[in-house]
Amino acid sequence: MSAITTAFPGTPAGWSLPYRGKVAMASLIFAESAIFTIFVVAYLFYVGKSLTGPTPQGVLETPIFFTICLLSSSFTVHFAGKALERGKRGAFLILWSLTILLGGLFLYGTGREWQRLIYEHGLTISTNLFGTTYYSLVGLHAFHVTAGLVMLSIVLIFALAGRVGADQFRRVDVLALYWHFVDAVWVVVFTVVYILGR
Repeated sequence: MSAITTAFPGTPAGWSLPYRGKVAMASLIFAESAIFTIFVVAYLFYVGKSLTGPTPQGVLETPIFFTICLLSSSFTVHFAGKALERGKRGAFLILWSLTILLGGLFLYGTGREWQRLIYEHGLTISTNLFGTTYYSLVGLHAFHVTAGLVMLSIVLIFALAGRVGADQFRRVDVLALYWHFVDAVWVVVFTVVYILGR
């Protein structure tokens, strides 16, 4: 007896593996999400348990403008990738630069807040439980923003040198995925620190 193979109607002709850059970034994001979860849970567990001041209610100011800057950068990085995919190099450079500027503004705001907390309120990482958990959580996020800005800046330098074209849009998309992750984490951190934790 011979076996006859037939294809079912509507089945795809072939299957291809997903882009490995996105798979690698998704794996990194999954691991980083676990780390952020630990820091968020620690912050929520210890909030209000400090024996001495200052307390979140007394010293934290909600960074609305700088939050808007960071969240807006998700849109600019997305549309920068789309512009690169379509071969619009000028639009890509403008939107990519704007993403870096918005991320830089956010880091500037974080630095200003830390300066105010340290010099005006005496809150350091060793002052009390609130200081320890606050600087650990917000500092972890600031570190990820800094790493993202370094990577975005490297891409910008290569783009200005003419080394980034439409054929690299998938790689740019991978970096944009990381930046979206950083922005999404800030939504969680902002909610936990400035809304629930007060």
